[in-house]
Amino acid sequence: METDLSILSLIWGASSLVKVVMLLLLGASFVSWAIIFAKRHLILQVRDDMLIFEDEFWGTDDLTELYNTVSQDFSGKGNVMQSVFEAGFREFMRLREQQGLLPSEILSGSERAMKVALGRSLEALETDLPKLATIGSVSPYIGLFGTVWGIMNSFQALGNVNQATLAMVAPGISEALIATAMGLFAAIPAVIGFNSFSTRIDHIYGRSELFIEEFLAILQRQARD
Repeated sequence: METDLSILSLIWGASSLVKVVMLLLLGASFVSWAIIFAKRHLILQVRDDMLIFEDEFWGTDDLTELYNTVSQDFSGKGNVMQSVFEAGFREFMRLREQQGLLPSEILSGSERAMKVALGRSLEALETDLPKLATIGSVSPYIGLFGTVWGIMNSFQALGNVNQATLAMVAPGISEALIATAMGLFAAIPAVIGFNSFSTRIDHIYGRSELFIEEFLAILQRQARD
């Protein structure tokens, strides 16, 4: 008896439940890759925007002029460092106009505004990362479930025959193992993407924190004038 063990034939001949498992894993893989490509593009754009803004920031002698320029630049609203600068300098100017505030109070208010802006920007960057984490952690178990179910069906089928052969059980086991392979295919890119993006976002956070400290030092000198 000849047995067709091609992948497509095994998938087509799988039990209904195993097909559902494979379909779920295929959908999870599609979602994972869509997030990976979109997030990679976003983070690279944020990194480039930060480099451009840093050059503008350290190359200017007039922070007010820079603020007026970037506050009207709607194309840079996704720029983490620019958003931090806008929030901090806006609060600095607002508090500086109030009477009776100490320089330390003005700086404290500016720092809080920058921290809030940084938190919101990072929250936007971290969108969909939990989905990658979920796909990476759950997909292997979903695939394993499909594998166990497929193997159970294969051995149950052996009970209905007088003489069991490897050729009879091989297709069922093969289709079951495809579910495990699809689970790993969905999980591995998701885990790699999650770890890579988390590291890059941490790097963005660290650079932004350093920028806040440097910017506060500049504002401290202006607050005393």
